[in-house]
Amino acid sequence: MLFNSLSFALFLPFVFILYWFVANKSLKSQNILLLVASYFFYACWDWRFLFLLMFSTFLDYYTGIKMSDTKNRREKKFWFWLSISVNLGFLGVFKYYNFFTTSFAEAVSHVGLQVSPYTLKIILPVGISFYTFHGLSYVIDIYKDRIKAEKNIIDYSLFVSFFPLLVAGPIERATHLLPQIQKKRIFDYPIAVDGLRQILWGLFKKVVIADKCAEYANMIFNHANHHSGSTLVIGALFFTFQIYGDFSGYSDIAIGTAKLFGIDLLRNFAFPYFSRDIAEFWRRWHISLSTWFRDYLYIPLGGSKGGVWLKVRNTFIIFIVSGFWHGANWTFIMWGGLNALYIMPSIIFNTHRNNLDIVAQGKYLPSLKELLSIGLTFSLTVFAWIFFRAENISSAFVFISKMLSPSLFTLPTLRPFNLFALLIGFIIIEWFSRDKRHGLEFNSALFIKPIRIAIYLIISYSVLFNLKFHEASEFIYFQF
Repeated sequence: MLFNSLSFALFLPFVFILYWFVANKSLKSQNILLLVASYFFYACWDWRFLFLLMFSTFLDYYTGIKMSDTKNRREKKFWFWLSISVNLGFLGVFKYYNFFTTSFAEAVSHVGLQVSPYTLKIILPVGISFYTFHGLSYVIDIYKDRIKAEKNIIDYSLFVSFFPLLVAGPIERATHLLPQIQKKRIFDYPIAVDGLRQILWGLFKKVVIADKCAEYANMIFNHANHHSGSTLVIGALFFTFQIYGDFSGYSDIAIGTAKLFGIDLLRNFAFPYFSRDIAEFWRRWHISLSTWFRDYLYIPLGGSKGGVWLKVRNTFIIFIVSGFWHGANWTFIMWGGLNALYIMPSIIFNTHRNNLDIVAQGKYLPSLKELLSIGLTFSLTVFAWIFFRAENISSAFVFISKMLSPSLFTLPTLRPFNLFALLIGFIIIEWFSRDKRHGLEFNSALFIKPIRIAIYLIISYSVLFNLKFHEASEFIYFQF
């Protein structure tokens, strides 16, 4: 079930009405309703994988209780590694088995050995990377004695599978979400209205920005040899806005939907394309994943407490692992390694925390220095996205070599001026909302009520005009 589908447009208000008008007398009833709705939501993708989700949930629930109840350190370690091994084992088989077998066959072929790899014809369960990381953080926190195991199976199951975040995040923490699940929730009208605004903005980013950019990005990337270097630059720019609109749009819809049920999810994006350096970009892009790797990989490896070499090593590890988390393809590893190289100067010279505030805070326009910094950071990001989008490494290098050819200085063959104008308007709205939680949380002093209403109406019309209920496009991060 897609957020931009007719089925979800019927599903959401139905669950909302049951939640606040039928099950509102009991917190337990509300949680059971949300759990049943979440399992139905997931089963709409492929009901067979629902059993994998339920097994993973029960495994972490049971091992968490066993770790909390035992006084024996050795027994606690056994249950911990059982959960970790099974979870990563499922992830490895479904997501990475074919990658490793084919990569091994290609590697040994270079020394004259011919191996016919046995690959599995399996479908990647949607959302497996996200709900696996929910469970991993939970069992790690119990093992490190940061939290106690949850004894209520309904509450824990809802933490793992709450439908707004189940398929593509944000990646939640038990310390943040479980207390909300266990606390009585009261309908808050202003928060619910803000949730609807965030859903609308998320739909706009997905349906109008991402899907429109995807049409041209796919056309250009799929036929790179037939286009000039300047056109390939346009293609890379369109993919840059496609992936941002697609993924941050999903997060906005998820967070806005959760608000309708009185639940606050972790923020996942904070206007990353206005970042002044790569370190700031990664504090603003896919925040829930970045902080997950920081807390459960970077810090346990030693973080930045050691010397320069240790910081460099740990930074490369988390970026390579982050790239590999995104998919079983060398392009993602290359993308992760490239971002590690980008961030190295700030790690080595200890400038990675120079830009913690909001750019041009309290001002309408950035300074020249800020503008140049944003432009450089954005350009580096666009270049890295080429590897993320390419089908394989060789395709990425073909794209880049053609892009940097003399044809770079010719007029592009594709010039969709309407889309350029749309993107400029989109950037302006995001710029003036950069100190807010989403694009439609306007500064009331800058955007008076008639202007706000006009923007809401224009965006609503553009979403409805471009929405394709019967052939809704999937979100990019469903493949991860």
